[in-house]
Amino acid sequence: MAPVGTTPDYIGYGYAALLALGGIMGGVKRGSKISLVAGVGSAIAAGYGANRVSKNPADVVPSLVTSSALLLIMGYRFYQGRKFMPAGLVATLSLLMVIRYYNLKL
Repeated sequence: MAPVGTTPDYIGYGYAALLALGGIMGGVKRGSKISLVAGVGSAIAAGYGANRVSKNPADVVPSLVTSSALLLIMGYRFYQGRKFMPAGLVATLSLLMVIRYYNLKL
């Protein structure tokens, strides 16, 4: 049961679910084991961070680190390849999550 005054980080859990879905789709459609492992691994890290924020809204460090790392990695991949899907989408979502978690920290 969540402490009084806290709510689940639905946005964070949604972000984690999208990362998992993207990793699974990359694994199935392209047969890329790297996409599968990276997507699901990132989703686990993002889900863990969302769980921590759900318990304590000030505990944003795991979520902020995960979304920042994905922003840097996928932003670089988007810059190199100029293809919005999937790198540009993940970089954009990660940027929004970095902004969100940074504002929660303040």
